[in-house]
Amino acid sequence: MTLNQSSLFGQIDDLQDLAIIERPVRRSLKTAEEIEKLTVDEDLNDIERAVYLLSSGQDVQRASVVISLPSLVRQNPAETFRRVVPKVREVLHVAGVEMQLAAAGSFLTILQDDLILIQTHTHSILQIILLNLDHRDAVVCNAWLETLLSAIDVLPKETIRQEILHPLVSKAQLSQTLQSRLASCRILGKVAGKFESQIVKKDLLPLVRSLCQDVEYEVRSCMCRQLENIARGIGADHTKAVVLPELVELARDEESTVRLAAFETIVNLLEMFESDDKTRVIFPLVKTFCEKCFKADEAVLTSLSFQYGKLCHGLSVEGNFTEEQHLWFLEFYKKLCVLGLHHENGHCESQGYPLELEKKYETVRKNCAYNFPAMVLFADPKTFPSELYPTFSSLCHDPEISVRHTSASGFHEVVKLLGPNVHYIHKELIALLQDDSLEVLDALMNNLQETLELATSRGEGSASENKVSIPDLVPALAAAEQKAATSLKWRIHEKVLQKYSCLPRVISGDQIYFRFLQRMFTIITTNNVLPVQRESARTLCVFLRYNRKQEQRQEIINKLVDQLGQGRSYWNRLRYLDLCEIAMELFSKSYFCKYFLVPALELVNDPVANVRYKLCHMLPKLKSTIKLPTDKHLLQQLEFCVRKLLCREKDKDIMAIARKTVLELDKMDITEPYQKRHEKDLLDQKKEKEENLLLEMEQLERQQSEGKLTTEKHADKKRRDSKPGLSVPKNMAVSNSGSNTTTSVGKEIKKTKLARSRSLSSHPSSSKMVNSDKHIIPSSKIKESGSCPGTGKSSLLPINDDVIRTHHFSAASTSVSPSTSSMPVLIRSNTINTVDHRSNGSKDTQSRKITIKLRQNSV
Repeated sequence: MTLNQSSLFGQIDDLQDLAIIERPVRRSLKTAEEIEKLTVDEDLNDIERAVYLLSSGQDVQRASVVISLPSLVRQNPAETFRRVVPKVREVLHVAGVEMQLAAAGSFLTILQDDLILIQTHTHSILQIILLNLDHRDAVVCNAWLETLLSAIDVLPKETIRQEILHPLVSKAQLSQTLQSRLASCRILGKVAGKFESQIVKKDLLPLVRSLCQDVEYEVRSCMCRQLENIARGIGADHTKAVVLPELVELARDEESTVRLAAFETIVNLLEMFESDDKTRVIFPLVKTFCEKCFKADEAVLTSLSFQYGKLCHGLSVEGNFTEEQHLWFLEFYKKLCVLGLHHENGHCESQGYPLELEKKYETVRKNCAYNFPAMVLFADPKTFPSELYPTFSSLCHDPEISVRHTSASGFHEVVKLLGPNVHYIHKELIALLQDDSLEVLDALMNNLQETLELATSRGEGSASENKVSIPDLVPALAAAEQKAATSLKWRIHEKVLQKYSCLPRVISGDQIYFRFLQRMFTIITTNNVLPVQRESARTLCVFLRYNRKQEQRQEIINKLVDQLGQGRSYWNRLRYLDLCEIAMELFSKSYFCKYFLVPALELVNDPVANVRYKLCHMLPKLKSTIKLPTDKHLLQQLEFCVRKLLCREKDKDIMAIARKTVLELDKMDITEPYQKRHEKDLLDQKKEKEENLLLEMEQLERQQSEGKLTTEKHADKKRRDSKPGLSVPKNMAVSNSGSNTTTSVGKEIKKTKLARSRSLSSHPSSSKMVNSDKHIIPSSKIKESGSCPGTGKSSLLPINDDVIRTHHFSAASTSVSPSTSSMPVLIRSNTINTVDHRSNGSKDTQSRKITIKLRQNSV
């Protein structure tokens, strides 16, 4: 036998020995004696049982009575206050912390619910509260104090005067305990708002002055924080005479906590001080406070940096700042923004302070980033490039994530304030998009649409050709999405995809098509997180609606059907049904039926039961998109799909849902109210009109680009023919050719105008839509924007794509459901052939008219 085997057998023997030992097992948690003590006579009523338990019950039973005190008052207030409340008062003398807290909550409930109407009852409760304010445990004292402060809101003035103010005079004296004086400070601040200014000045101000000069700094600090309520209670006039001198004295206190309380109170009361007081008293006081904190009191810097924006705004609101004072506050803010950092080779790095001090400096810079929009307003946005840009760049590149996160959260506010100077912070926007931390990206995404729209539309260096005024914006956006996708935080990735639906308002359709559309397909087909897949499908549908080229739109739709609707993976086919639900919200019924409905119905033959099950759920929604009698063949196909499910389906779950679906399909037209159905029809009509209008805009752009190319060709030919050194006959030929060129240019312009007018007049609904909806661009304005003289340097002007994109969103906002109110409507492609045919058919007539006019002129 080996050593290991012997040790193993030895352990087994020990276990057998332990198994032989008999141990007494206690089958009950309570002994018979304990159960007897906890047993209460069932014949006792609620009041008698409460009195019995408070007198001789266990602590658990007493606590239960205290907790149920509000219900006892509701049932029988007179007996409860006569018999139960005195017992509770006796028990609280020796009660523990839990019972004290329970009693404080119960009495507060009684007072707030207005359960007592008799003055003597109020007196008895307030006596219990005031008696326990002096409890030796600080937690219990605070609980009873909060109960009293909340009760002051619901008590009448006379009760407050008799029961609270009179005992308060004695409790605020120096002979009382520190806890009692601190409670008196908070009570004074609370009751100041309940009485008129004369009563506050007469009865409360002496106590206030006494507590502001208390020997303990905790009392001075607590009373200083209550001076705001005192000042609002006595009014602006008395504040200047009484409160302001106390604040000035407290702001110079030897303790930093008292100075901090005075500073925060001054900031909160700035609107109550006159401009003269701000200039003569407040500004020197605040300046001294800031300088002292910056040099020797890092603990106060955190609160100072947080209140700094409010302070500067309050002091400068009336415009009484001198240039020197204004500059001092601005320079001090710049110092706070780089506190604890040193700049080397254009990068900000920490200076290696102790950890605790470094955390304080980080909080200061974070608060400065929070206040940056207020400081832009304080410094005047026009001076931003010279005064605040380096500071903002430092905050956006700060080594601490929390500082950059705060800068990203308020970036849209800075963009709003800068206006025409927004191009100065383009680099910072790109830097935040490419930040290493996903928290920073998450904060920037919250207001991405507003940020990008303002940043790209008002920059002075904007490039109107590609609709992007920020260099490297598209690569930065693509990299941000990739970074979110590779992380494990799928909720941030979902948010990024949701916010990217605003990109058509910022970048051109070609950039979306080549940089983002394929990425959306990849996410739908390869990502493993369902919410991310669905959000990607919704963003892809939005990109589809914005796309301005018929060939690209058709390619996207074909790809959706091939890779999703007819994909090899059943997971992709399920995503196609999800995409159909999104398409029903975003597109008109006719467009959905034309491109999405038939591939969805074909999934009735899918070999996977989950796909057929989901299709059954969607059949009522699919039927609602069919418009009769135009789409009669689609209705027949849907009915054939239902019959196939009922006759050939073998899955029990699908059969059950199919029967329910058939009943819903039969009741659809009956159960839906007429008003609701009418609203849906109007909504669909608006979507279809918008699609037609966008189609006409696309046609106009195409015609104008062709006319511009023709004009440029003729201009190049004229320049070549007008070179010097030609003979006289050639000069004559040049003049003739020049006249012919002008005639041909005029021809092209007239043909373009005729085609444009016919393309717009071929849809009479567009003109009606102009009168009924303010958000739709009138056809006359489209004509004006596309027409221009054909002679001189002018040529056919292209339609401003920014205006069209803005119109897409504004028009869609009136017709799409609230969840997709910012989405545009896709252009219908089935009217292009008609428009082209009409415009081409008018060419012969137009050319004959021009020939006749030329002959008449020659004669």
